Amino acid sequence: MIRTPSKIVRAAALCLIAGLSAPLPAHADAAFQQWISGFYATAAKAGITRATYEQAFRGVTAPDHDVLEKARYQPEFTTKVWDYLDSRVNPYTIAKGREMASRHGRTLAAIEKHFGVDRNILLAIWSMESNYGEILSKNDRLHYVPQALATLAYADKKRSKFARQQLIAALKILQAGDIAAHEMTGSWAGAMGHTQFIPTSYLAFAVDADGNGHRDIWNSIPDALATAANLLKKNGWRTGETWGYEAVAPRGGAKYEGQTKTLSQWAALGFSRPSGKGFPDGSRRAELKMPGGAGGPAFLMTKNFFVIKRYNASDSYALGVGVLADEIAGYGGVDQRWPRPAGMLDVKEKFELQTHLKRLGYYDGEIDGNFGSGSRAAIAAFQSRSGLTGEPLPSQKILDAIRRH
Repeated sequence: MIRTPSKIVRAAALCLIAGLSAPLPAHADAAFQQWISGFYATAAKAGITRATYEQAFRGVTAPDHDVLEKARYQPEFTTKVWDYLDSRVNPYTIAKGREMASRHGRTLAAIEKHFGVDRNILLAIWSMESNYGEILSKNDRLHYVPQALATLAYADKKRSKFARQQLIAALKILQAGDIAAHEMTGSWAGAMGHTQFIPTSYLAFAVDADGNGHRDIWNSIPDALATAANLLKKNGWRTGETWGYEAVAPRGGAKYEGQTKTLSQWAALGFSRPSGKGFPDGSRRAELKMPGGAGGPAFLMTKNFFVIKRYNASDSYALGVGVLADEIAGYGGVDQRWPRPAGMLDVKEKFELQTHLKRLGYYDGEIDGNFGSGSRAAIAAFQSRSGLTGEPLPSQKILDAIRRH
């Protein structure tokens, strides 16, 4: 956990509440400072003291422009479902989840018993939200939450109402003493800690699971996982039930997408499971979703899928949580192939390609299936040495060529 928010402009302290009487540094934003000064009246009505407010905004002199950049791109809603799942459900996240299941077994068992939420679902959420806490140590991925929310409230008309509400909640958390101001870091939208709770959700669901007298999802894994379980339970999680079933759709089955029927009714229409097993409890209702289109896998989503969406409203997110949870538990993942463009690699092939690149000395990064600048540079180097042309992207052509080495 970093000790000082990396995005805070480190300038001479300004009196934000009394008015902007001192000259502003050249890099400060006078209009933003005036917005912060003016917003105190709203915060005061919500019970925020002047001392809390001054502490929260001490040293903040300009918006966090990285926040505005990230607000324009949300992969859950813009990325093809197979690419989204590849980066989140893969050999690395599965192995790490099983390691964490063993390391925190006692904690997970206690939380599962108390809240009735499957421990593997909690592990999958932890992975999806913060890579099992890894992002909390990456300064370039974190934002100082009061500054981030003030930035959105000030400069993002689409999210201004949301950000103002979240900022008040964040100030209440600081005022309660749950976390020190300099430790209140999170995502561009104010999601915080191991399990990435926005401030209003934190106030509604945060749990002191380790019994130390305060709730702390930034530093306490028990608190973070129990908080996630509490959210799911209070939103209607059904203990002992799954999130849904992968299904093989009959010809023309896509016309039923979005409809809800009992599992027995779906079976009567020709929907089946890839494993050949029948659907348990045919009276249970499920909605048909086909996120890859008519050529991809079908899924019959039961109540718990929609409970997961209370955590994040994206279908891709909830599907990722469910599939990763099943993989961690050893049940397997999606059996059917996604309708990827010709020549595109699946997640196992991406890991294989990175492994070959590393073995041959072209790549020295993590084997994680994500092809960022380091992996693409490795492909380019391999292409140059092998006399290949084209964009340095993971493809069947590159994998076939490197296999021959």
